[in-house]
Amino acid sequence: MIRCLLAAFSLLLSSALLAQTPALVPQPVDLRMGRGTFTLSPATMLVARDAEEARIAALFNDYLQRYYGFRLKTAKEASSPAVRFVTRRFIKAPDKDGYGLLIDGQGVRVEGDTYPGLFYGLQTLIQLLPAPAASPAAAAQTAGAKEVKVKEKPGKSKTKATGVTANYKLQPANSKLSLPQLSIADYPRFAYRGMHLDVCRHFFPVSFIKTYIDILAAHKMNTFHWHLTDDQGWRIEIRKFPELTATGAWRHGTIVGRYPGTGNDNLRYGGYYSQEEVREVIRYARERYISVIPEIEMPGHASAAIAAYPYLSCFPAEPTQIASWPSEGSKRAQAAGKPKQVQETWGVIYDIMCAGKDSTFQFLEAVLDEVLSLFPDRYVHIGGDEAPKSNWKRCPHCQARMKAEGLKDEHELQSYFIRRIDNYVSSKGKQIIGWDEILEGGLSPNAIVMSWQGQRGGAEAAKQRHGVVMSPTQPVYFDYAQAKPDDSLVWGGYNPVDSVYAFEPVPRTLDSAFHRYILGGQANVWTEYMTNPAKVEYMILPRLAALSEVLWTPKEKRNWPSFEQRLPRLFARYDRMHWTASRAYYNLQPDLQRDSMNGGLMLRFRTRLANPTIVYTRNAVNQNTVPLQTYRDGILVRQSDSITVALLTPDRKQVHRLAFNFQFNKATAHKATLVGSPSRNYPGLGALSLVNGIKSAKGLASTDWLGFLGGDIDATIDLDRTQSISTVALHTLDQNGSWIYLPQSVEIQVSDDGQNFRTVGTGQTFVKDDPNLTQGWITVGFPPTAARYVRVFARNYGIIPEGQPGAGTKAWIFADEIRID
Repeated sequence: MIRCLLAAFSLLLSSALLAQTPALVPQPVDLRMGRGTFTLSPATMLVARDAEEARIAALFNDYLQRYYGFRLKTAKEASSPAVRFVTRRFIKAPDKDGYGLLIDGQGVRVEGDTYPGLFYGLQTLIQLLPAPAASPAAAAQTAGAKEVKVKEKPGKSKTKATGVTANYKLQPANSKLSLPQLSIADYPRFAYRGMHLDVCRHFFPVSFIKTYIDILAAHKMNTFHWHLTDDQGWRIEIRKFPELTATGAWRHGTIVGRYPGTGNDNLRYGGYYSQEEVREVIRYARERYISVIPEIEMPGHASAAIAAYPYLSCFPAEPTQIASWPSEGSKRAQAAGKPKQVQETWGVIYDIMCAGKDSTFQFLEAVLDEVLSLFPDRYVHIGGDEAPKSNWKRCPHCQARMKAEGLKDEHELQSYFIRRIDNYVSSKGKQIIGWDEILEGGLSPNAIVMSWQGQRGGAEAAKQRHGVVMSPTQPVYFDYAQAKPDDSLVWGGYNPVDSVYAFEPVPRTLDSAFHRYILGGQANVWTEYMTNPAKVEYMILPRLAALSEVLWTPKEKRNWPSFEQRLPRLFARYDRMHWTASRAYYNLQPDLQRDSMNGGLMLRFRTRLANPTIVYTRNAVNQNTVPLQTYRDGILVRQSDSITVALLTPDRKQVHRLAFNFQFNKATAHKATLVGSPSRNYPGLGALSLVNGIKSAKGLASTDWLGFLGGDIDATIDLDRTQSISTVALHTLDQNGSWIYLPQSVEIQVSDDGQNFRTVGTGQTFVKDDPNLTQGWITVGFPPTAARYVRVFARNYGIIPEGQPGAGTKAWIFADEIRID
């Protein structure tokens, strides 16, 4: 099919100047521009031969009706110029689901090697349509237009949903749309192109789930990973176990603010999807050739299930521990004799499903029976991540199971758990997917690994000839910030759109013989801090566009400058579709460097916004201070200062604002060196982060932290001259739920020559600097000492102890500032 289309189109090509290449995302495998255009109008016929072709063609007609105000007449054959949707199932494409698109003087021809391929061709055709003459927001200015109202129906989910009415002004019925003459031959690089959505931390109605699927379809994604159960809520109806939704779907409250929070809102929160609603979502997705993978978490992240059926716990009578700010409702319920509660906070929870009781597996098999009957596709995700083993260690049922099965430790018990579920799912003709922790204790034979803790686990699974979906926290956790500093409440980290675009699912170190086991990639959307649909859209767009090109376009054809040039058209398309997209791509990008000549720090900025104006104010009273000075070429900072900077459009509208609070001390702006490098996941500004006068005000969410996995922090600061000092403090982080531990000790050494050091003090007392955060200072005091060089050695905690999240692995140690006085 592809060769035929290219041959047919070669007649249109010439050495003359060709039309401007359209801004398509993802970039096709082969795109050739012709000369001239084809005009699509209400007189154009729409041709489709069989029922499925006709259904796909109808989606095109629906799009024309919604945005251009007319529909095409449909037929099975037409001799006049037409838009034709054709499947050629007897022709083999280079890869599955290929398509071709030809636009010439005779019309438009979309050919798919499969029905999904035909659908992908439709998505490309939609991108080629010109922008509507009037967007919905400006519709009243469209002369002679007919007005219609499109009402979004509230979802039937067991939660409140508000109908939203949008007014559309349709174009006149004589509208004509100009399409460039071209030929496209295209097919996906990876078979698995996924997006995840957590509906447990925050719940979303069916109406938005459909919108989410529409967004995926527009980007040629083919898998929707639906995270349906977790500690904070059980979201799917299981008829054999009604308490899962009667109790497990609702929590008494939710922490306020960033974890660990500043309180509890004490508001009952929840919702779930009925089985009919699940079928409705699946039908909608399948009509767009998107597979839906349900995730039923086990054995960890199971607080909601345990609250509904306490016997699933190793210790049913032990009260649920809510790590911070338990609600008044939970307190009352526990006082009334209901020890198990749905979680109200985030993080890793120790109360997991008992692996020693047969009743646990009987429950899970019955749940899976109903789940598998609802979801027709091949895969079911069983979680398997972040399952602390402390309860299993002291549980007589689990210890008896280990003895009976000859298991040497609790990691092998987890492997037994996963294998037993795998065998059951396999007996039903389905296949499990699990997070990379399912590698612990040995991998189940039929399992597919979803690698989220970097790519190492995925690479190891591929070497064992298991299918792998790459989904590392960096750069494809879309709950991480996309602006620096973050522009809204987020979990932490920093994954800007250019980092997503640089993502390569096939590890460089993986032998080519195992590349075929890398099925594709996926971005994950955890919703602790996404309380509404607009925030979800904001967090995934435009990063999803970057991911779609990573997973669709051949690696050698990916080109970041080209993608940048296509972004403005992409933003316009999102606006047209009423999808909320982040414009962080245009934000101010700060660049902070030491200025050794002037003895301070130089703060510079860049932006991708065309014709910008940057203004700033020093000694700002607060972040709302109006910037007055025009930025030219850098701001020199030589003492403590509060600086507010704003980015303005040519018409003086503010589009971005940053605030910097510099607190100088004797270490600030001096040369710092590190022994060893921080993790690439938490690089901060390198050694400069320790001496830039800025400490985190947001805990782990700050991007200035230096993170070291298993290693020590060993930093030396050159004060430029010998001077008297008496205290050195390290700003660090204590967040065990994220595997981050305080150092065992902080040792301070001094030197006059940078070669011979002597110890002047050690310390380990940690004092929080914000009651609502897990950050603070370890300060070491000593008698006044003359020194030029100061060495700060923070010893890593070591191996995380049993019973804690990440038990048995190396601990992280974090720091973002050193203060010397």
